[in-house]
Amino acid sequence: MREPNEIDFWRGFALLTIFVNHIPGNFFERFTFRNISLSDSAELFVFLAGWALRKLIDGPARSHSGKWLMFRLGGRALTVYFAQTVITGLAIALLAGASLLLDAPFLLDWHNASAVFNDPVRAHIGLVLLTHQLGYFDILPLYFVLMLVAPLVALAHRHARPILLPLSLAIYVYALAFGVNFPTWPVEGVWFFNPLAWQLIFVLGFLLGGDEGLGALARRFHKMLRWLALPIVALGMIVAQTNFSPDPIAVPDPKLFFLFDKSFLSPARLIHSLALTALFAGSFKTISIWLPRISKFLNLLGRNSLNVFCAASLLSLTGQITRFEYGGLVATDAVIIIIGVFVMGMVAWVSEWRARLRMELAPASQSLSRSSLS
Repeated sequence: MREPNEIDFWRGFALLTIFVNHIPGNFFERFTFRNISLSDSAELFVFLAGWALRKLIDGPARSHSGKWLMFRLGGRALTVYFAQTVITGLAIALLAGASLLLDAPFLLDWHNASAVFNDPVRAHIGLVLLTHQLGYFDILPLYFVLMLVAPLVALAHRHARPILLPLSLAIYVYALAFGVNFPTWPVEGVWFFNPLAWQLIFVLGFLLGGDEGLGALARRFHKMLRWLALPIVALGMIVAQTNFSPDPIAVPDPKLFFLFDKSFLSPARLIHSLALTALFAGSFKTISIWLPRISKFLNLLGRNSLNVFCAASLLSLTGQITRFEYGGLVATDAVIIIIGVFVMGMVAWVSEWRARLRMELAPASQSLSRSSLS
């Protein structure tokens, strides 16, 4: 298993806060950084995905061919796709089962699920095509698209490095200027996480994760960037605490450049997320010294991020249903969060145990294969 590192730590932190925030109204939600921030864990999660891709490209995959990258990252995209279809199916079954058990048919309308029950033929086609997404289960489709384009990002970095950031910026500006997004079907609408906009923070994570270019520049001026980030982060805290949001009628066109729109990752959210990154980058070593057990646990979650995310999504939905049935008492919320965090840790531990078991059994299976051939 990987040694504890900054990427896994912050990825684990993002997973934990996503789990808590996806149970709206719970007592502990008020203590997550979303309440004092203009951006949230979604930006952090996607940024770290780009950073992790860069570590792969500059590390183990440095000498591999473009064809290998296509297969490796394409395989990861398929894994994400299958994970999305499985947890969506389980979420639908969970809502259906809860509606029967609790005699609460309106649960079938939660989180955009009604089309699955009212128009099952078209809705199931939409689920397979990712054009129909449940609320709170809509970030993995974005991640799937990012993994599909990840080989292109890696190859552009290798063979056409100067065009990577300008091209990404151009796509982002185009999406915001004209309001372009992926459509949903059969329910009319658009993707909650617009891949055309969110690819920019993925690319920025990729570029800043390197030791040259933009990454080297950021490290060279890190102290100055940290000081510049302070007022931006402070302003974001004020905005979050006052619930300020620009009036869509009052702002000039193109409006998405001036709003705090999450779907299009409007510039204010993007800049605030990058400011948080500049402020806390490099703090992992200090945190791991002062809070070693918490650091170790978050690294465990981060190393097994996909499995933990899938479990956390279903746990969040279970927590929502539990709060509906038993009320929003602090004690109820505490039990939900404690059990959820415990299960997330167990999922991560079992994932690593299985990986270690495969590594231990691999030499034995190879030896058995050689002996059978002889």
